[in-house]
Amino acid sequence: MNANDHRISRRTFLGTLAAALASAWFAPLGLRAADKAAIHTTAIGKTAIRKIIPATGETLPVIGLGTSRTFNISGGEATLSGLAEVLQTFFANGGELVDSSPMYGQAERVIGELLNRVGNRDKLFAATKVWTDGERAGIRQMEDSLQKWGISSFDLMQIHNLRDWQTHLKTLKAWKAEGKIRYTGITTSHGRYHRQLEKILRNESLDFVQFSYNIQDRDVEQRLLPLAADRGMAVLINRPFQRGDLFRKIKGQALPDWAADCDCASWGQFFLKFIVSHPAVTCVIPATSKVHHLQDNMAAGFGRLPDTAMRKRMVEYFASL
Repeated sequence: MNANDHRISRRTFLGTLAAALASAWFAPLGLRAADKAAIHTTAIGKTAIRKIIPATGETLPVIGLGTSRTFNISGGEATLSGLAEVLQTFFANGGELVDSSPMYGQAERVIGELLNRVGNRDKLFAATKVWTDGERAGIRQMEDSLQKWGISSFDLMQIHNLRDWQTHLKTLKAWKAEGKIRYTGITTSHGRYHRQLEKILRNESLDFVQFSYNIQDRDVEQRLLPLAADRGMAVLINRPFQRGDLFRKIKGQALPDWAADCDCASWGQFFLKFIVSHPAVTCVIPATSKVHHLQDNMAAGFGRLPDTAMRKRMVEYFASL
């Protein structure tokens, strides 16, 4: 069977997505979620918004967890205990996708230690990256990541920042065929790589793509987001807060009253809901080492999402500050 046979068709995907977004925007208040057919009751008794992975029709909660910087620690019981609470709270609030990379120092080793403490491997959607040159080096690095995480396979393996992508893509396809990974992907967090990434997405078969997008940096709305939707690729979003720049801009500014119309109770939720309300976005991966920030981030994965008019209003309001 051809690998593409596993993908739902573009027409089916877009039709399902349109229905899901209509549910989010026009359903009765108690049922507004990005996909009513795929709501999930969490340990806190709420239903998490989920979106479709086009390649299979599987769904993911729209809020994931990044580990860049925040999980790169050398040790210390107090710090590890704090991060264990973060991860436990993430799972309790319906989280599944945890994203990491060998580039993030000790992050993968720390994830493995935390999983030993909190368990919940059955809830985990494990996503990491390959970030090296050469076929053998890439294989060794991915095998090392498996050992650090303490898992038998990854749900998603991504080529980090396009590094030696042609070499690693061959390996990823082979690993997927062998059942060592479930999904293939490619990433960048740099705008200077967008043109090259666009060419790759047009010509290669991938399940996921990851790049930066937020209410201030919206360049990907023009080409990459529509292209990912057209090609049937799930989209992960990094740098949702522009490395803190968004919070610096709104410091001292009150959240507008009308933000409550899409169930935003904080600026963090305002920024995250703007991102995940885009039809092509599957999941956003904010990173944090603080439980109260994690709880606030996760709250963006519940309730109503902004519609087109609300998204425009959000952009205009933020630009006016």
